[in-house]
Amino acid sequence: MAMPKGHKMSQGYATVAEGLDYRAISEIMTERGFKMNHATARNVLLSAMRSLAADILMAQGGEVSLEKVDRVSRSPQFQSGIADMLSDLYSTGVLTSQ
Repeated sequence: MAMPKGHKMSQGYATVAEGLDYRAISEIMTERGFKMNHATARNVLLSAMRSLAADILMAQGGEVSLEKVDRVSRSPQFQSGIADMLSDLYSTGVLTSQ
Protein backbone atom coordinates (compact mmCIF):
# COMPACT_ATOMS: atom_id res chain seq x y z
CA MET A 1 0.00 0.00 0.00
CA ALA A 2 1.53 3.31 -1.07
CA MET A 3 1.95 6.15 1.36
CA PRO A 4 -0.06 9.26 0.54
CA LYS A 5 2.02 11.90 -1.24
CA GLY A 6 3.92 13.95 1.29
CA HIS A 7 3.42 11.37 4.06
CA LYS A 8 6.26 11.17 6.60
CA MET A 9 6.50 8.26 9.01
CA SER A 10 6.28 9.59 12.56
CA GLN A 11 9.24 7.50 13.70
CA GLY A 12 11.47 7.98 10.63
CA TYR A 13 12.77 5.20 8.41
CA ALA A 14 14.83 2.09 9.16
CA THR A 15 18.25 2.08 7.55
CA VAL A 16 20.76 -0.74 7.48
CA ALA A 17 24.46 -0.03 6.89
CA GLU A 18 25.06 -2.93 4.52
CA GLY A 19 21.55 -3.33 3.16
CA LEU A 20 20.06 -2.99 -0.31
CA ASP A 21 17.32 -0.66 -1.44
CA TYR A 22 14.08 -2.00 -2.92
CA ARG A 23 15.23 -1.35 -6.49
CA ALA A 24 18.44 -3.36 -5.99
CA ILE A 25 16.46 -6.20 -4.39
CA SER A 26 13.99 -6.24 -7.30
CA GLU A 27 16.84 -6.36 -9.84
CA ILE A 28 18.46 -9.33 -8.08
CA MET A 29 15.15 -11.17 -7.83
CA THR A 30 14.40 -10.55 -11.51
CA GLU A 31 17.86 -11.87 -12.47
CA ARG A 32 17.09 -15.01 -10.45
CA GLY A 33 13.85 -15.59 -12.35
CA PHE A 34 11.34 -13.88 -10.06
CA LYS A 35 10.00 -10.90 -12.04
CA MET A 36 9.69 -8.10 -9.53
CA ASN A 37 9.67 -4.32 -9.39
CA HIS A 38 10.67 -2.15 -6.42
CA ALA A 39 7.09 -1.79 -5.17
CA THR A 40 6.65 -5.56 -5.11
CA ALA A 41 9.95 -5.94 -3.22
CA ARG A 42 8.66 -3.48 -0.61
CA ASN A 43 5.31 -5.28 -0.35
CA VAL A 44 7.00 -8.67 0.09
CA LEU A 45 9.25 -7.25 2.82
CA LEU A 46 6.31 -5.65 4.64
CA SER A 47 4.33 -8.89 4.39
CA ALA A 48 7.21 -10.77 6.02
CA MET A 49 7.50 -8.08 8.72
CA ARG A 50 3.75 -8.36 9.44
CA SER A 51 4.08 -12.12 9.80
CA LEU A 52 7.00 -11.76 12.22
CA ALA A 53 5.24 -9.00 14.19
CA ALA A 54 2.06 -11.08 14.52
CA ASP A 55 4.01 -14.12 15.78
CA ILE A 56 5.95 -12.02 18.30
CA LEU A 57 2.79 -10.29 19.57
CA MET A 58 1.03 -13.67 19.94
CA ALA A 59 4.03 -15.08 21.82
CA GLN A 60 3.83 -12.15 24.25
CA GLY A 61 0.18 -12.94 24.87
CA GLY A 62 -0.92 -9.41 24.13
CA GLU A 63 -3.50 -7.93 21.82
CA VAL A 64 -3.06 -9.02 18.20
CA SER A 65 -5.28 -6.68 16.21
CA LEU A 66 -4.54 -6.02 12.54
CA GLU A 67 -3.91 -2.36 13.33
CA LYS A 68 -1.33 -3.21 16.01
CA VAL A 69 0.41 -5.76 13.78
CA ASP A 70 0.58 -3.20 10.96
CA ARG A 71 1.86 -0.45 13.26
CA VAL A 72 4.57 -2.68 14.75
CA SER A 73 5.62 -4.14 11.38
CA ARG A 74 6.11 -0.66 9.87
CA SER A 75 8.07 0.62 12.86
CA PRO A 76 11.69 1.46 11.98
CA GLN A 77 12.73 0.21 15.43
CA PHE A 78 11.11 -3.18 14.81
CA GLN A 79 12.62 -3.47 11.32
CA SER A 80 16.07 -2.51 12.63
CA GLY A 81 15.76 -5.07 15.42
CA ILE A 82 14.89 -7.83 12.93
CA ALA A 83 17.83 -6.77 10.71
CA ASP A 84 20.17 -6.86 13.73
CA MET A 85 18.99 -10.35 14.73
CA LEU A 86 19.45 -11.68 11.20
CA SER A 87 22.90 -10.10 11.01
CA ASP A 88 23.88 -11.77 14.29
CA LEU A 89 22.60 -15.14 13.06
CA TYR A 90 24.61 -14.84 9.83
CA SER A 91 27.78 -13.70 11.62
CA THR A 92 27.64 -16.65 14.06
CA GLY A 93 27.00 -19.15 11.26
CA VAL A 94 23.53 -20.14 12.45
CA LEU A 95 22.15 -18.90 9.11
CA THR A 96 23.95 -19.10 5.78
CA SER A 97 23.16 -17.39 2.50
CA GLN A 98 22.40 -19.54 -0.51
